[in-house]
Amino acid sequence: MKILSILTLLLLTANCAGGNFAQSVKFGKRCTVADKGGLQESSYIWVVSKDLDEKSFDKRINKSNCSDS
Repeated sequence: MKILSILTLLLLTANCAGGNFAQSVKFGKRCTVADKGGLQESSYIWVVSKDLDEKSFDKRINKSNCSDS
């Protein structure tokens, strides 16, 4: 229960890091395109910067890039 409480607090305060830090927080599994070696980044929580257009983020990092393994 203690770990669950800590994780919940971290999620709730994720957008409080600074005024210019994040535009939004996206939830759900998303992945980057795999490189030549087959490595890719995947996460369930993505913090989108104000400097990055949300459409370009969704184009580069999305669910369809995730491999099944």
